[in-house]
Amino acid sequence: MASFEQILSIVKDSCSYAEPKVDERATPKGVILSREDIIPVARAMQQNPLLYFDMLSCITGIDNGPEARTMEVVYNLYSIPFNHHSTIRIILSRDNPEVESVSGVWKTADWHEREIFDMYGVVFINHPDLRRILMPADWEGHPLRKDYTHQEYYRDIKVKY
Repeated sequence: MASFEQILSIVKDSCSYAEPKVDERATPKGVILSREDIIPVARAMQQNPLLYFDMLSCITGIDNGPEARTMEVVYNLYSIPFNHHSTIRIILSRDNPEVESVSGVWKTADWHEREIFDMYGVVFINHPDLRRILMPADWEGHPLRKDYTHQEYYRDIKVKY
């Protein structure tokens, strides 16, 4: 099993835009990356024989609120043969929440990314089918954003909350 120091070394070697930071809040420890580094790091973490993170367990969207002006995408990774976990955290501007899709690296990202797009409005560039998955296609806004305003009516039907 690779140590966190080995994981971090491989991640650093894969980054070309910004130096990754250690995410001390994550359990186990993870890395915080620039959004531009997500694809090379994801490929390295999946393909490197020392790591082989073959499973993307979950992707989580986080809205830090209008005051913080940031949103986050957190990738939870697992290596089945080595039984180790790690996370990748990407911090995005709330004004332009975009990051490359990792669905070309891990197929399970397809629906996870669609859920985050639907609920938070994060755009996953080069996603093969980025459209709503939980809400109707014509729904206004993204319900899990902290500044979301509930619709009073949907298709002339009063929406009660």
